[in-house]
Amino acid sequence: MTPPPQLRCACGQVRLEVEGKPIVSSECYCNSCRAAGQRLATLPSARSVLGAHGGTHFVLYRKDRVRFLEGTGLLKEFRLTPESTTRRIVATCCNTPVCLEFKGGHWLSLYAGLWPEGTLPPLDLRTMTSDLPAGVVLPPDVPSGKWNQAAFFARLLGAWILMGFRAPRLTFIHGEVHA
Repeated sequence: MTPPPQLRCACGQVRLEVEGKPIVSSECYCNSCRAAGQRLATLPSARSVLGAHGGTHFVLYRKDRVRFLEGTGLLKEFRLTPESTTRRIVATCCNTPVCLEFKGGHWLSLYAGLWPEGTLPPLDLRTMTSDLPAGVVLPPDVPSGKWNQAAFFARLLGAWILMGFRAPRLTFIHGEVHA
């Protein structure tokens, strides 16, 4: 059995590992992910998380299959607004976006940039493509459309069932990052 890849921020001070297969590997094109990607890119030394067409590549894992190994004291939350129900977690040592957590969610959306080269799970589908700006045309290499939203949510539901309908919250993250 292949050991899980060690994921890390750009400078290596924040390390985590994942267990098993992901729920899904997807690119999100929602307005929030595109706005957050633009704002996070303005942080000093931050790398862009937005792909060629403006989407953010995430690899979704059940929370019980993600372990933070080092650097949790460097993690801070970033919200688009104080009322946002989602929070993005950033490694402040190098301003690497680490994950997105939905309030009440049982999964973490890990940013694709954490994977060492050659180990990133392949893209399964694209979500929220109805939020794409006019004129943006996505390649036909993976499914992207309204029907695929149902498959996406079915995978999330299946993972939640396997977790016994638990939705743990990351509690070691404090403070805020402002961008």
